Amino acid sequence: MSNLEREPREIRCAAERGAGGELLEGRAVPLGGPRAMSVSRTLPGAHRRMIGAWCFLDAYGPEVAAMRVPPHPHTGLQTVTWLLAGEVLHRDSLGSLQPVRPGRLNLMTAGRGISHSEESAEATLHGVQLWVALPEEHRAGPPAFEHHAELPVLEGAGFAATVVLGSLGGAVSPATVHTPLTGAEIAVDGTGEVPLDPGFEYGLLLLDGEVEGLARGPLAYLPPGRDGLRLSGRGRVLLVGGAPFGEEIVMWWNFVGRSHDEIAAFRKEWAEGEGFGVVEGFDGDPLPAPVLPGVRLKPRGRVR
Repeated sequence: MSNLEREPREIRCAAERGAGGELLEGRAVPLGGPRAMSVSRTLPGAHRRMIGAWCFLDAYGPEVAAMRVPPHPHTGLQTVTWLLAGEVLHRDSLGSLQPVRPGRLNLMTAGRGISHSEESAEATLHGVQLWVALPEEHRAGPPAFEHHAELPVLEGAGFAATVVLGSLGGAVSPATVHTPLTGAEIAVDGTGEVPLDPGFEYGLLLLDGEVEGLARGPLAYLPPGRDGLRLSGRGRVLLVGGAPFGEEIVMWWNFVGRSHDEIAAFRKEWAEGEGFGVVEGFDGDPLPAPVLPGVRLKPRGRVR
């Protein structure tokens, strides 16, 4: 799932203090038409815009819905699709045709430019869609797509963590990354301590069940300096983290760039049918690009 807002803008989310960090409250964003799914978007926020290189986090479901996201473009980022329930079919301009199911990773690297679509039959859908900003040296590289059905699991007393992207406690995902990252789904069953990298900042999102200190909805931010995270309860949580991202970026619609003029050029290319390839097999027209705002977009860092 991608950003289908008709008038994309800078996000104005509340950020409240929680124990040991911040709570980033999400805002509800409807995707699509009158029967659209609603997602909770916690990144970017009005204050904290990134966690490591993670720059976008939508959580949705469980909800009975049919996903239909027409072909649309991306630049300068990786998309991470992770499901807890349901099945989504991915098509892209490289010719990829890949269903994603719970526990399996779809990772698309946009590089200089790619387009894709996503769709599903009406069923219970529950998952997260995330973006990772690509650093300067990789953001104009060739597009790529990966599907990983087998991912490593780090087990400890009271938890089992599926490492989706990057590394956690010595377990390393086979998926391609370009900055130091962690992305993991942690099944909590009792009480345990998950190892952390003290050089990373982290975000923690309750996916289902009950885990002490977490509520459904907000993303809990943890600053660098921790070497472990104590979790207690029975449920599943999403852990994202990484080394603080040192570059300023411009995020608008489905593009990640470095300046207003660059974003405007990406939009013009998509409108003119250039630079992003063609998604074959989708029954429908591509998404038109929204109108750019009347003010210039400004590069911003991790914290506003």
